[in-house]
Amino acid sequence: MAVVGISPDTPAAQAKFKEKYSLPFALLCDVDKKVAEAYGVLQEKNMYGKMVLGIERTTFLIDGAGKIQKIFPKVKVDGHVEEVLAALKE
Repeated sequence: MAVVGISPDTPAAQAKFKEKYSLPFALLCDVDKKVAEAYGVLQEKNMYGKMVLGIERTTFLIDGAGKIQKIFPKVKVDGHVEEVLAALKE
């Protein structure tokens, strides 16, 4: 099993984030947002009364064959790790 994070941030911003939070997994860059668009997480969001395109924080559990097994949309940090671990045990 592997954990991979992906975001539209630059490699430099991701390196800073990874170091700040001591993340033990790889972070991939999607600066052009093609992966976000392919996975359907590039969404219109209301930012201070203005509609903008942004990434809806989402977790995907993908099996060894590349098939999506479970999707966790609109992720909130609190309790999410436990929720994902429970799903992996199913």
